Amino acid sequence: MKKRYDVEILREELSVVSDSGDEHVAETISYVSQKMEEARTLVPGRNVTKAAILAALNIADEYLQLKAARQDVYSRLEDRSEQLVRLIKDLR
Repeated sequence: MKKRYDVEILREELSVVSDSGDEHVAETISYVSQKMEEARTLVPGRNVTKAAILAALNIADEYLQLKAARQDVYSRLEDRSEQLVRLIKDLR
């Protein structure tokens, strides 16, 4: 069931709707808020829009790196599984 959450990030208030649990939503909000604060310190004039873009780029970079690492793990597991299947067939 979707639930509405009132959020404040960088003194900007907004409402979000999510069907995730309260703990997950709080963790997500905290993560985004932290990334926005980090980005804001790097942006000249502390422009919120530029900070949001920089934070989004940083989050996207982290996501894509994790996605690639996950794919690598899946590929290695698939290779290992195929090796095990071959070994089992060879034992017969």
